[in-house]
Order: sequence, then structure tokens, then C-alpha cells
Amino acid sequence: MEIKVQLSNLRVAPRKARLVVDLVRGKNLQDARNLLQFTVNKTSTPVLKLLNSAAASAVNDLKLEESHLYISKITVDEGPKMKRSHPMSRGRAYPIMKRTSHIALTLSENKKNDA
Repeated sequence: MEIKVQLSNLRVAPRKARLVVDLVRGKNLQDARNLLQFTVNKTSTPVLKLLNSAAASAVNDLKLEESHLYISKITVDEGPKMKRSHPMSRGRAYPIMKRTSHIALTLSENKKNDA
């Protein structure tokens, strides 16, 4: 059984979000939570909330065991860019791209027993 959750328009550049996402890809639920709690990065808090939301959905809606869940797939895609400009001398303006991210997370159930 798979649980798919998505976080849209996170105000972090995708390149920076991928650094955190690569840490937890393929890990079981408890290891991923521990890694995200102690990662010093702006992206780690929203990814942890997304992971907790997916775990709560799996336990409450699908009646799955939390200890058997692992992150089977997690991706970061580019969202819309907010375009701003920075005024410079002589009437020039330099563009500023404020990038956003979309994060998609899939939890799967591990069939074998870890005990």
C-alpha cells in the first residue's frame, strides 16, 4: 500500500530542498524523522511536517503499522518563480528570481518484519 502526499509552493529553492530530501530518501520512518529533527536547514521543518502528515494518514486512514513504513519515493520539483527587480545606479534594474519548490512524498509498507 502506498501513501502519496504533496507540498506545493514551498518558498525554498529546489536546489537547496534537494539537499535535505536526499538525506532521507529510502530510509524507514523513524530514521527519517530523527535525521530531519537534527538537520540544521530551513527545508527540514516543512519536510518533517510532510512526513508526519503522511504517517498520520497511513495509520489513521489505511490502518497500517507505523514501524513498517519507509520512504519509497521523494522528489523535489520546481514551482513558480516570483520575479522581482533590484534597482541599481543609472536607472538599471537587475532581476531577482525567488524560486519555489513542490515536494512529493510516497510512503510504502515494508512487507518483511523488522523484529
